[in-house]
Amino acid sequence: MLRTLFALAILLLCAPSFAQDDAASFFKGKTLRILVGSGVGSGYDITARTLARHLPDYIPGHPLVIVQNQPGAGGMTMTNALYASGPFDGTVIGAPFNGTPTMPLLQPQIARFDADKLIYLGSTNRETQVMYVWHTVPVQKLDDVKQTEVIMGAQAPGSTQYDYPMLLDRLLGYKFKLVTGYQSTPKIHLALESGEVQGTIANWSTLRALNANWLAEKKIRLLVQWGIKKLPEIGDVPSIFDYLSTDADRAAVKLMVARLEFGRPFFLPPGVPADRVAALRAAFDATVKDPAFLAEAAKEKLDIDPLSGAEVQTLVEEVAHTPPEIVARVRAALESR
Repeated sequence: MLRTLFALAILLLCAPSFAQDDAASFFKGKTLRILVGSGVGSGYDITARTLARHLPDYIPGHPLVIVQNQPGAGGMTMTNALYASGPFDGTVIGAPFNGTPTMPLLQPQIARFDADKLIYLGSTNRETQVMYVWHTVPVQKLDDVKQTEVIMGAQAPGSTQYDYPMLLDRLLGYKFKLVTGYQSTPKIHLALESGEVQGTIANWSTLRALNANWLAEKKIRLLVQWGIKKLPEIGDVPSIFDYLSTDADRAAVKLMVARLEFGRPFFLPPGVPADRVAALRAAFDATVKDPAFLAEAAKEKLDIDPLSGAEVQTLVEEVAHTPPEIVARVRAALESR
């Protein structure tokens, strides 16, 4: 009996190293792909490419990691495909929009995935977003948009660039007109410069990474910031919650803003073997603390405030349990008319 217990103890102690060996054996010589749900040059794309340059150092077997872009439907095209068709072996990682956890609730007719069945590796940061207009637009503050229509550039329904102004338009009486179909924020910025659109929404970190000169030269006017908490470094730009006067409106907007807590998540489809999930989660956690990665992220003006895979998973589950009456109100506001 004593020998059996001793043998069992040795086996349990060795189990993590066996799993690590199995993962190393699988990943060695492989090419892992990170599929980004937006176009080249977007904030999500820059983040994924920066991560990809350092992630192999921490994955057992040190596979090559490359980035490919599959833009479409606010990142939903990529997420739907990876969820349904895989591969389910850990060789493909999804980098979706932060709206992914709310898409099955708000767009169930086209979101063909279950957000809480995705396996999250982690997120590089929480996000705060800003709504801004070109400096020549005759709008000084958000409430001016109740009298003056503003044409906003967006990628697709499901992205915050579309959902946030549409929610304000439908629920609170603001006058936003949405122009969709842009594959990335840089392309919307080109449309802003040419006068094709008048404004948009982006992550604060993305705006600083892509067009910090606009802020310095006052080429754009910041109207409002979106986030659970105000970001002090944005200055005196008001929070969207400053404009809400009822509990129902606050609940609706909170559902939409909750996605920003996911920031820039990375996921695996369901069914990936547990040892590979553990290896990739550990690699992600190590990478986002790596001094070389952090130095490159700072150079790219990327904010890094990471969440673990378990933390993201918990946030997704919380969103999935949003009261149905709140979901129904927001969904009705976002439906095409």
